[in-house]
Amino acid sequence: MDLKSLSNILFALVLFLYALSTIWYLAFVAFQKKFLAQIGAGQLWAGFLCHTLLIIIAYFRIGHIPAHNLQYILSLTVWALVTVYFIFQFKLSIRMLGSLITPIATLILGVAYFLPKPDIVIDKQFESLWVSAHVITSLLGNGAFALAACVGVFYLIQQKAIKNKSRGFFYARLPSLESLDQAGYTCIALGFPMLTIGIMTGCIYAQIRWGHYWKWDPKEVWSAMTWLFYAAILHGRMALGWRGRRLASLAIVGIYLVIFTFLGVNFLLKGHHGDFTNF
Repeated sequence: MDLKSLSNILFALVLFLYALSTIWYLAFVAFQKKFLAQIGAGQLWAGFLCHTLLIIIAYFRIGHIPAHNLQYILSLTVWALVTVYFIFQFKLSIRMLGSLITPIATLILGVAYFLPKPDIVIDKQFESLWVSAHVITSLLGNGAFALAACVGVFYLIQQKAIKNKSRGFFYARLPSLESLDQAGYTCIALGFPMLTIGIMTGCIYAQIRWGHYWKWDPKEVWSAMTWLFYAAILHGRMALGWRGRRLASLAIVGIYLVIFTFLGVNFLLKGHHGDFTNF
């Protein structure tokens, strides 16, 4: 079996395991049995390990980080999201997050799976450690912001339940508002330096390849706007005491900015980053 065939099998296996994990996590939400979340976490770990192996195989097949078409970049996005989820789960231990993260991961990877699979074309522009650092740290930062948005959704749901004095489906299943508020802030606080490193390494690579650190490319401009947005949130939290509903709402708004910067700019605006998400 060649590496291409192995990669195709692994891709399907990863998608299956993520989908299976989604079912277990949703069952946990419905029945509130701890063992269901534990099984879901086990399936997610199995999928994540296979996903990591898939990325390693792709790296050795093409000789650089697999980020040269939309299918690969979406796959890396899912990997980064699940990585961040595991990191934060050790600290936050909010099992309900799995019920949002796993469907999102399954959906994105499912889209990637059915995208065209073009022949690999070795592009010299990817053969740089700066590119690898830029892509990985940027995606990890985006993953942290996505997690913050998920926590923000839970915060607003829980706040509404408390305000309406409703002890319905989600009330007993979600942590306290204080725990959710702290979790959302932690996600943003740790995602921000990842985004910062991603932008800095991208600038260094631009200088090496194109002879300039900054050229007002659309992706550069929107990345800077995203950075400023989350910097403002952190400033508001530390200096002005922003928390609660305001922080949750901003985290949700922020993920739309992240998505547009990540994909929308490439498809709607012109710029050299378009080469990195070709079909």
